[in-house]
Amino acid sequence: DTAEKVVGKPIKCEMAPRRAGDPAQLVASSEKAKAVLGWKPKYDDIETIIGSAWNWHKEHPHGYDD
Repeated sequence: DTAEKVVGKPIKCEMAPRRAGDPAQLVASSEKAKAVLGWKPKYDDIETIIGSAWNWHKEHPHGYDD
């Protein structure tokens, strides 16, 4: 829902069963990078993160090739 709100378009999504080899769940945390490296994210809310990525993609539709 957040991504659709940010980009202003519906995003087609398809739910499918796990494929062979897919993990049952994935968990991510930046806490270790913060503690060990003193790293701090530039953006800390999902709308801003998606918006930044979307703006970059609009300016570079062919990725790093353009």
